[in-house]
Amino acid sequence: MDPFAALGDPVRRDLVARLASGPARVVDLAADHAVSRPAISRHLRLLSEAGLVTADDRGRERHYRLERTGLAVIADWLAALEPRPRFDESVLDGLDLEVRRTTRDRSADRPDLPDLPDLPDPPDSAQETA
Repeated sequence: MDPFAALGDPVRRDLVARLASGPARVVDLAADHAVSRPAISRHLRLLSEAGLVTADDRGRERHYRLERTGLAVIADWLAALEPRPRFDESVLDGLDLEVRRTTRDRSADRPDLPDLPDLPDPPDSAQETA
């Protein structure tokens, strides 16, 4: 099953959110919802088919846990929706340098004009991405 289709149901989304905090038994997951344990088991089976959860057998009980790698398809899709800059920010660094040069050259050509205050250095682009 497609992870998007699996998360289309609100109960399954709640189950994934609950399993994000740690593994749980079917009986514990069913206690949080107004549906039967067999219905929760069917939801978990669909989530398992989508690669979003896995089940570990411990004696007579099945413990389900979130399979975070199954969410990669959804995370990649959401990342693709992020707006991209229209141009590389390094272009602004070049513009800043040119403005500084022009200001310096003009003040050197016209000593009768008062000096303009120095502009602060631009922030380090490595710090911005950190």
